[in-house]
Amino acid sequence: MLPARQFPFLPDIGLLIGRVALGVLFIAHGWQKLTDTGHAGVTKMFEGIGIPLPSVSATFATWVELLGGIALIAGLLVPVAGVLLAVNMAGAFWYVHMDKGFFADKGGYEFVMVLGAAALTLAFTGAGRLSLDGVLFGRGSRDRESIAA
Repeated sequence: MLPARQFPFLPDIGLLIGRVALGVLFIAHGWQKLTDTGHAGVTKMFEGIGIPLPSVSATFATWVELLGGIALIAGLLVPVAGVLLAVNMAGAFWYVHMDKGFFADKGGYEFVMVLGAAALTLAFTGAGRLSLDGVLFGRGSRDRESIAA
């Protein structure tokens, strides 16, 4: 018997764990951009690596990471947050990591690939029942038994 059939709350717990872990990572990176590097520093860095509209892109990256991470943890508007975070990671892949190979220790794209894929996974699956989306909008409240069948 599938675990989700026997314990229909397990997928929601899994989504909660994934949302919190991913949210913490994105909040940390957004907070770093906001407080350590600052908008001017992020803009200058983006300009130096050829990101178009560096000031707008810096604002986008900072706030999508920070607010998107908070949204993931709270489970609020997770499909929107997940897509925006994945778009942000696609930009990081394209402009920063693509030419450096796969492995992160050499500046490669493995980390941004995992972050983007996880964000899209949450965008496509939803936040689950243990979320504000689940409480406010009934997202993720489908009968798990019928899905597992």
